[in-house]
Amino acid sequence: MIAVTLAEQIIQLFIMMFCGYLLVRFGILKSSDSRPLSALLVYIITPCTILNAFQIEYTSEAASGFLLAVVSALLIHVLLFVIVYSLDRIFHFDSIEKASLIYSNAGNLIIPLVSAIHGEEWVIYASAFMIVQLFILWTHGRSLVEGRKAADFKAIVSNVNLIACVLGLIMFLLHIQLPPLLKSTVKSLGGVIGPVSMLMLGIILAGVDMKSIVKGKRIWVLSALKMILIPLAVMLVMKYCGITKMNPAGVTIIYISLMATMTPSASTVTQMAQLYGKDASMATAINTMTTLLCIGTMPLLTMIYYL
Repeated sequence: MIAVTLAEQIIQLFIMMFCGYLLVRFGILKSSDSRPLSALLVYIITPCTILNAFQIEYTSEAASGFLLAVVSALLIHVLLFVIVYSLDRIFHFDSIEKASLIYSNAGNLIIPLVSAIHGEEWVIYASAFMIVQLFILWTHGRSLVEGRKAADFKAIVSNVNLIACVLGLIMFLLHIQLPPLLKSTVKSLGGVIGPVSMLMLGIILAGVDMKSIVKGKRIWVLSALKMILIPLAVMLVMKYCGITKMNPAGVTIIYISLMATMTPSASTVTQMAQLYGKDASMATAINTMTTLLCIGTMPLLTMIYYL
């Protein structure tokens, strides 16, 4: 059962995260030591994971599946915008809260889960969601957090993960395979994304004051919206709108896109909040709480999807 397998994989990842947490608690590392790991993830490990995902044999089924993944990612973001801005009339979100509800941690968590549950050949469909989210995050998301309307197109085109997506897609469409030695190296580097990302999260969480976070009622409301209500609403629309019938593997491809909406809020929102002098503490609190809750909510939502 997919939900059980997912729960097992998430528990494994959280054990890795706990190891990172213990390293800080026992004084071996400091919470600030997560920065080198973050740099490794952003500039080496994640790009290698994406490139490796596109190193599959080109088939018409895979190409049409990737197109379906892109279409579903676009549709999901439209739904996210409609739902969040509709809920804004009730909850009166600030810019950080809106960004945290819309954008998800679709890279570090989804890629290792998809690889473990479905196999490496399915990661290409997770990459499709990443491409769409990167464009929207660095246009709408950045302007929302910063409070300006101008889009940072330089940040988009220079994003190493987007470059890896585009390069991998070109190689996939042109039937280009990396030399065996380079391909093996890329695969090995990309294969550690799960352990490294979770160790990094554990190191970061060790420096967070959890008592002050759990005391805030609004954090619980926002977390419930992010991890249950919003992804559930998106899932029901995607499941019953007929889009899964557009490809023989449509049910699985759409599920991979939906997995991204089930993940915690994007850590990039926290980074943006720090960069532009906004409420980084709120962004961190939402990211922390949703990360802890996903161990239960992701398997539950997966079970509902496959009913």
